Amino acid sequence: MSKLKQLTAACLFMAGFILTLSPIFAQDTFSIVAIDSITGEIGSAGASCVGSSVTYPHGAAILSDVIPGIGAIHTQAAWSPVNQQNAHNWMIQGLPPQQIIDSLVAHDANNTPATRQYGIVDYHGGHPRSAAFTGAGCSNYKNDTANIFYSIQGNILLGQQILDSMQSHFLTTPGTLADRLMSALQGAKVIGADTRCAIHNTSSQSAFLRVARITDPADSLHTDLWMAYPQSLTGIYPVDPIDSLQHLYNIWKTTVSIREVTQVIPDHVVVFTDLSGKTFFDFTQCHNYLDRQLHIFDMTGRTILATRVRERIMQVCLTSAGQGQIMCYRLVSPDMSVAASGKFSK
Repeated sequence: MSKLKQLTAACLFMAGFILTLSPIFAQDTFSIVAIDSITGEIGSAGASCVGSSVTYPHGAAILSDVIPGIGAIHTQAAWSPVNQQNAHNWMIQGLPPQQIIDSLVAHDANNTPATRQYGIVDYHGGHPRSAAFTGAGCSNYKNDTANIFYSIQGNILLGQQILDSMQSHFLTTPGTLADRLMSALQGAKVIGADTRCAIHNTSSQSAFLRVARITDPADSLHTDLWMAYPQSLTGIYPVDPIDSLQHLYNIWKTTVSIREVTQVIPDHVVVFTDLSGKTFFDFTQCHNYLDRQLHIFDMTGRTILATRVRERIMQVCLTSAGQGQIMCYRLVSPDMSVAASGKFSK
């Protein structure tokens, strides 16, 4: 073999070797996967100090796998396409989130499960399940939190406050699943949330938001937005990627019909407690309230009550909820759209 051919072969080998290693050692930082058990929507959002490149054309969005009607998977920290594909296949086969994670750890593509981080949720016929995993070898600060219908995880973080703020924003924001996921990202919009991006004066270098309706084709999600600065871009970034994503989302909301609205006056529910401590819902300002379902959740997403609206002013029994506990409600139409939502204290 000539020296030129030897050199060419060596270059091609090294290029392939580098491309193989790049996804393995890439780190993707804070993210959330979540289910809306009422609408069947499945969502995924996240951000990272990973920019747009040949390997990551949409930046951090490479870690997201949303399967309409089934579930969502985030494979991050030392991202591996093999592990991501395996997780996808196991979810399609019906394995629950925790079993998928157990299988990922047991059959890691490079036998280095301690460097991985996972967050998984599945719809499970309207009874969501979740699981999370943070390997001991992930870069600090690292942690995760999962609770029935969502999982939040991150590594290379400023601290636990990033995950706590994401969780708080997600649980207390009204609106659609996409609204709440976008709010969760805003909760992490702190300079250096991904500590690598402190030098850019931002939280991250890329951000994404993806939501699937239950009937969406796998390759055409109802919401699929991303923003990423080039990986090679240095210096101070002009706008935080989460704010850029928020701008894209605001435009998307004004140009894409999320739900057909047939009434001019929006539904409004009044919640009150009488002197004996009984809780009542007043549906006087609601349209066709007798056709609707009332769902009440605690702040972790656990269902406290699901019942049909039977009368204009209806007493609800909340014996399983503690005094003074904050709860959320949704008034759901027959087409599973949310007619009204809010929070109240028992």
